[in-house]
Formats: sequence, C-alpha cells, structure tokens
Amino acid sequence: MPVAPTRPLLAPEVTAAIDAAIESYAEAAFVFLERLVAADSTVGHEQAALEVLASELHGLGFEIERLPVPESVVELPGAGMPLLPYAGRYDLVGRRRGDPALPSLLLNGHIDVVPADEPGLWTSPPFLPERRDGWLFGRGAGDMKCGFAMGVLALRAVRDVMPDEDLGSISLIAAIEEEYTGNGTLAAATAGVLADAVVLLEPTDLTLLRGGIGVLWLEITVLGRAAHAEASAGGVNALETAISLLPALHAAEDELNLEPDPRIDSARPYRLNIGRLHGGDWASSVPSVARMEIRVGYPMGWTPAQAEAVVQRHLDLAAVADPWLADHPPILRRSGFQAEGYDLPADAPLAVALAAAHRDAHGDDPLSIVMASTTDARIYRNRHDLPAICYGPVTTRIHGIDEAVELASIVAGARTLARFLISWSAAEERPWVEPVAKVRKRR
Repeated sequence: MPVAPTRPLLAPEVTAAIDAAIESYAEAAFVFLERLVAADSTVGHEQAALEVLASELHGLGFEIERLPVPESVVELPGAGMPLLPYAGRYDLVGRRRGDPALPSLLLNGHIDVVPADEPGLWTSPPFLPERRDGWLFGRGAGDMKCGFAMGVLALRAVRDVMPDEDLGSISLIAAIEEEYTGNGTLAAATAGVLADAVVLLEPTDLTLLRGGIGVLWLEITVLGRAAHAEASAGGVNALETAISLLPALHAAEDELNLEPDPRIDSARPYRLNIGRLHGGDWASSVPSVARMEIRVGYPMGWTPAQAEAVVQRHLDLAAVADPWLADHPPILRRSGFQAEGYDLPADAPLAVALAAAHRDAHGDDPLSIVMASTTDARIYRNRHDLPAICYGPVTTRIHGIDEAVELASIVAGARTLARFLISWSAAEERPWVEPVAKVRKRR
C-alpha cells in the first residue's frame, strides 16, 4: 500500500504563494459562481451556463471545444434513457496541453441541475443567487456549480504562482445529464476525452468520495377505467390504484437491503424513492392512467436487470392479489439511470495523492467514503478502467429548497486542489504514488 509523506508536498514559499493567490482570487471565484447559478441549466437549457464557463476557461488559457452528444450515445453500455433529443446540445471541454510524458489529469463536472420545485417556498428565488451568512444560495450552487468555482480558483492560483511550470496536460469537462443519465460524460469519454486520472469536482464536504451504488430509474404505468365523478362507482381510479402499490415498493426496498454493503455507513443504503406520481386531466373525471416514477438504489456488483427484477416481482405479487390489477398488470419500463455501482480502492495512488494534498492544506486526513448514490465517476471506473475520485466543497440541501454552498469551503477545497495539481504532475518522483507509467501499462 502506498504511504503518504509526512514532509510538505511543496516548498514553503510556494505553498504560501499559492494560498495567498487563492485568497486574492476568491471573490472573483464567488462572482463567477453567481453567474453560473443565475444561468438556469435544467435539462435541455444547459447552453447559457456552459458559455459562462467557456469564457472563464478561455481567460485561463484553455482551448475550448463544444463537443456534440450524438443520439447514438443511448446504444452504449451504461447509457441512460434520455428525456430529450441531443440536437444542439453539447458538452464543454477545456484543454491546456503539456508535456505528454507527464501524467495527465481530467477535471470533471456537470453543468445540469435538477428543477427548482416550488420556487415560492425558497427564501430567495432559486436562480437569483444570494449570499447570506457565509453561504451562497441558489439551485445548483451546491450541486455542483460550486465545484467549477473551486476548480477555476485553484487553476488560476497555480497559473499565477507558477506561470512557466509544465504540469502536464490538464483538461476540464462540463457535462450534461449527470443528474439522470450520465450520457454527457459517457459520450465525451467515448470520444476520447480521458486522462491518466480523473477528479470530479462534486460537493463532498471536503471528503474523498471513492464509490457509489447502482441507481436505476423506472416508470410504472397503471391503467384504470375513466368515468364521470358522479358515476365513479363504475370506473377504476388509476391514481388510487397506483397508490395501492406503495406497500409492494416498500417490500422491494426491504429485499434490496437484506445485505447492506459494509463499505457504506448506512443500514439501508439502497433506497427506493417515489419521485413523481401523476395522472388524470380533470377534477371531475376518474383518471384512466397514472404514472409513477421511481429511483431504485441497488448493490455494487448487480446489473440494472437484477434490480429491475426485484421491483417487478413485488409488483407482480401485488397485482395477483388485486382483481383489477390481475387483468391489468402494472407496466414497468426504464426511464433514466441505468447506472451500475463503482469503487476506487482507498489505497489507489490517486486517492493517496489527493489525501496527501488535503493533509498538506488542512493538517488532517480527509474522510474517505463510499456513498449510497452515484456520480459520473462510474463511467471512468467501469468503462475505461481509469482512477476517478470526487472531491469538492461543503454544501447543504442539494436537490432541496434553499440549496447552498459554504463559500469558505470553496477556498479550502481550492487549497487542496492546487497542491494536488502540482504534486500529481510529479507523481513519478514520489515513492508514495505508483508510477503512472505502470498504470498506463495495465490499461
């Protein structure tokens, strides 16, 4: 197992200069983040936010490429089921080329954000960023536009302090559709946007996030019989019938969690979430169709088909016991994620190197965890056998009302990332990091 050093990663004068540069550029990074948050980048509306990022990266000397996502991405292993066509939509890739003999690095982030449900319940409008008590509020401020601010802050500080230093090739990708398919990162990786290692700038509370479970999205369609409300005794209410399936879904979750993964700090890591239930078109009409959209967490090592089979089995058992459903069984189909679990060993050179950078910046070891969720890191791990890990700022209420990021944690994370950017390029000189040449040979 590689052993991290106790000696400083960098010369003291370099460390001091890096940290001073980060402090001096922090306010500019926060303003950049506000511009990103103000650009609503829910699915299908990603372009404005991507162009905000493109302008920032161009100012840092990155070559910019707008990489189309082909419709054929859905045919690739691991692809999700998209909601919208890909015509006119793209990933943004920034590249700063360096010595090809040095280890290369890819910084990954996703530009898409989830919808801001019930904006009237927010303390401030979700796409009007607001600072309060050291936090920046807004949809996407936490998940995960703060990661781009952290990345840009670190890159700017390193360039300012070491303008002539060759750190190898560094790329940054802003992908679409991380929140429900992963197809943006999948398309880019298939097109060759790869490196010797990948750091995903996800909000991790300055923790090393090394792995995640499998996640599958399913849609359940339930048929009823339409009728006027006055004659509802002759109809079958599809919404009420769909609701009657909730115990079956709870039983499916129970089965999924019979053997929790000891790597995950949860007795119930595989959650089945009912995210949407909709049906009907008139208050005085008995609805004839209802659709329930669910997210199913499932164990590492399983396939999406295995997880789907558990849900199907419990729906079938419920249908047999119901006279209407016995003749009109629920229809199950996949609708988004088909994501398998993934893991990076705690002693992988990338994890050791990033932990050393955190320790050098903050004086203590970071937590190193596997979570009951997924990230695009799975694509690099499962499809390309690349080391990939997540590290990013401290956030609260992501996907919820009043989502926010702690501004000080953007600075703290940038201090870690800047040290890592410099030390990773010298990996072959450090005995605690496996030489990258060996990693390349294994691939």
